[in-house]
Amino acid sequence: MIARESKVNMVLAGLLLGLLMASMDNTIVATAMGTIVGEMGGMDKFVWVTSAYMVATMAGMPIFGKLSDMYGRKRFYVFGLIVFLLGSILCGTANSIVELSIYRAIQGIGGGALMPIAFTIIFDVFPPEKRGKMTGLFGAVFGTSSVLGPLLGAYITEYVSWHWIFYINVPIGAVSLWLISMYYKESLEYRKQSIDWWGAITLVGAVVSLMFALELGGNQYAWNSMQIIGLFSSFFLLFVIFLFVEKRASDPIISFSMFKKRLFATTNAVALLYGAAFIISTVYLPIFIQGVYGGSATNAGLLLTPMMLGSVAGSQLGGFLTTKTSFRNIMLLSAVFFIPGIFLLSTLTPEISRSIVTLYMVIAGFGVGFSFSTLGISAIHGFDMRQRGSASSTNSFSRSLGMTLGITVFGILQRNSFENGLFSAFGGQGMTNAITDPRAILTPEARESIPAPILDKMIDILASSIANTFMWALVPAVLALVCILLMGNDRALGKSPTAPKPERG
Repeated sequence: MIARESKVNMVLAGLLLGLLMASMDNTIVATAMGTIVGEMGGMDKFVWVTSAYMVATMAGMPIFGKLSDMYGRKRFYVFGLIVFLLGSILCGTANSIVELSIYRAIQGIGGGALMPIAFTIIFDVFPPEKRGKMTGLFGAVFGTSSVLGPLLGAYITEYVSWHWIFYINVPIGAVSLWLISMYYKESLEYRKQSIDWWGAITLVGAVVSLMFALELGGNQYAWNSMQIIGLFSSFFLLFVIFLFVEKRASDPIISFSMFKKRLFATTNAVALLYGAAFIISTVYLPIFIQGVYGGSATNAGLLLTPMMLGSVAGSQLGGFLTTKTSFRNIMLLSAVFFIPGIFLLSTLTPEISRSIVTLYMVIAGFGVGFSFSTLGISAIHGFDMRQRGSASSTNSFSRSLGMTLGITVFGILQRNSFENGLFSAFGGQGMTNAITDPRAILTPEARESIPAPILDKMIDILASSIANTFMWALVPAVLALVCILLMGNDRALGKSPTAPKPERG
């Protein structure tokens, strides 16, 4: 018994390290983004460093979830770790925003296996009464990585080189790989299923077409150009084909039968909407801090820390409450903090004090923290061993889809607001590119060369564009509240509804 508990603890440690690596990578990149853009340029493309990772992750999640149900969790979790480490090493060698985006996509393929399979392994290994505590630990890892990531990212970026923020993944991932390989032994039988490749291809193709249409429309191509119309048409066609394919597939990549379960359907809707709203904080707060307050990536990393500490507390409390009350009640408590937090961030101005910004970030972080632990449990609740991988991966897919669409759509809104503000303020004054270049205010050296009145105006415009973006983020946050109200009274230790019967191929 002691030996078995020791092995289980080693497996848990390996899973936590893998998640620490993957989630810390996102926060490191977000903290260093101002410096990366300042060095390599590409202000109009920097969102793709994040969204390329998300698209690749999103593509891998349903496939790896289904494969883990068919052939076991271990081999695909290990595969994800190896691919993620390879992508990390490549990212450290990038010389342009385009290269970095491509390498981030490779990272994303590996990341697509890590989160959903880790949650599924927890459900396989631990009994129901311990799952809340374990997923609370997972949520705490997300929060801890969000604290540790910005600090490490800021320090490495300022004192070494931003290229090295990716190499920090290698020792962490190597230890995780060794622990899982040595101590995780599977002895369960899995149902053989067919892989719905057409469903995966058409879904990812539809999302990528939509993202490119939104990103390029009104920027590199006119909205009524053939390129943009073609991308929107491709999205519509591929999405229709996806729906057609999924209804007829023996083992669909995203099973519509799962969505007949109210808790599963509403949980995925909340995950999507929360992801869309919260991603703005991790991407644009570091830009706000560097662009408005000035200074280096260290300032951005340190000031981002309180929000992530709040998310640690929220996640731990959410995991604890899963054994005490319903998933809906926990997420209602989450919304009580998350929605006001997003609203308060929409009031940011250059004049606001850092202590007030810190308070706003703690409120938003605490609110979203509940979702890290609670939604992972509620998504799998009621499903048997043969469907947990698919259920977990679908939930992770929903959150990633929300984050991907959020960073794309809100990125367009922020960029247009910023560029329109610059044009209105300086368009007719014959300013030089060095002054009107948006990334000029993200580097201390360039800021010093800009006359004070002009710099102050640019800072006002940047702050206003980011505040407006947070105001738009209230839309998915409020819609998430509506979905939370529809979740029902299911709870982790309550009587589970009958799980849908697995489809037979």
